[in-house]
Amino acid sequence: QVQLVESGGGLVQPGGSLRLSCTASGSIISIIDMGWYRQAPGKQRELVAIFTSRGRTVYADSVKGRFSISRDNALKTMYLQMNSLSPEDTAVYYCNYNVGPRSYWGQGTQVTVSS
Repeated sequence: QVQLVESGGGLVQPGGSLRLSCTASGSIISIIDMGWYRQAPGKQRELVAIFTSRGRTVYADSVKGRFSISRDNALKTMYLQMNSLSPEDTAVYYCNYNVGPRSYWGQGTQVTVSS
């Protein structure tokens, strides 16, 4: 069993920055990939950024050049640095770990970009 806890969300003005963290507990020996997703009101959950099974990073077109995903060597903590935020980035952000046949999600952290 894997538990994921996100933190770092909040209210930020347009153009500002936030850094999200995701902390994992439990066994992740069989981890396949890990990443960040978001869901805005009335919209489907969408990929923001992931580390693939081969360790490559993939970003949604809408965040390329503004967001950066990173992680620690133990893969127990994952980050999402978000710069040049715009109101369109307002959403609940979730971290996701795919470990073996199971997919784990955090509870989400709200990011609101507003003046």
